[in-house]
Amino acid sequence: MPVLTRLIPAPVVVDIRAGALADLAGVLADQRISGSGKLAVAISGGSGRALRERLTGSLPGASWFEVGGGTLNDAVKLAEAMKSGRYDAVVGLGGGKIIDCAKFAAARVGLPLVAVATNLSHDGLCSPVATLDNDAGRGSYGVPNPIAVVIDLDVIREAPVRFVRSGVGDALSNISAVADWELAHRVNGEDIDGLAAAMARQAGEAVLRHPGGLGDDAFLQVLAEGLVLTGISMSVAGDSRPASGACHEINHAFDLLFPQRAASHGEQCGLGAAFAMHLRGAVQESVRMTQVLRRHGLPVTAEDMGFDVDEFVRVVAFAPKTRPGRYTILEHLNLSEDGIRDAYAEYVRSAAV
Repeated sequence: MPVLTRLIPAPVVVDIRAGALADLAGVLADQRISGSGKLAVAISGGSGRALRERLTGSLPGASWFEVGGGTLNDAVKLAEAMKSGRYDAVVGLGGGKIIDCAKFAAARVGLPLVAVATNLSHDGLCSPVATLDNDAGRGSYGVPNPIAVVIDLDVIREAPVRFVRSGVGDALSNISAVADWELAHRVNGEDIDGLAAAMARQAGEAVLRHPGGLGDDAFLQVLAEGLVLTGISMSVAGDSRPASGACHEINHAFDLLFPQRAASHGEQCGLGAAFAMHLRGAVQESVRMTQVLRRHGLPVTAEDMGFDVDEFVRVVAFAPKTRPGRYTILEHLNLSEDGIRDAYAEYVRSAAV
């Protein structure tokens, strides 16, 4: 009988530990990603400068490029600037915006990307997608997976704690996203990739059930690993489906309807996931999720984020329009505004327990 397997696009190196940044040059050389040390390093103009000072001695052959922001234009400018050098790889050193710009630029010039995350705000650091602002709002662009992911827990602790909170909400939302995927499979026959679903769900469950706090190395390790696994699950699926359901529709709706007042990506996704679990009748799971969100300092109600009930009802009613063709519990129930209002009132009562 033939042995049938598949190749899974995944990083050659995943290095998550305290002090990992100091060994970056050695890791890249040992894995034959960059033996010459000729690297194009993309950094922000703020915190990136301090990291540059820290790393300049260990990366003498690197060229440093400051990225203006997180727009498509910024990414194109970065790619153009890197064309003049002969580099082994591109290093995206920073938060989500810097890494997404570096992903796009690396793909544009045909170089592998090394993602060095300085915060854990969302699951995009290892995903095959670059999310960039453009003239039409915001777009998602397909790119190759990073060839290496390096996360220094010492650096993560130096970042504002709100970034870790955001990552918690994004990781927990996997549980709801996979439930939406399974719903679409049952109702509409949508193909579901069991491996991708398992990876995403277990990443979320590990964060949900870990007893540690935001400053604990053990918890940060689990969160970082969960975000990396989520990114790989999207590569396995060839789509964002394992990590994006009603939770992300609600997040996008907040961003589109209230761009000046929107909270962080993870805060909105965490709330969206807990509410979506309540909508599908998984009340105990929803309550467990709200307890964990609250323990880590994330919002569990719209009011916690500065929105009133009417605004939240408007967000949930609009949410399905943000991802046409995606089937989640929101499309399945197709609630009226009164129905959303009643469901939210029940959710708030259960979350108060």
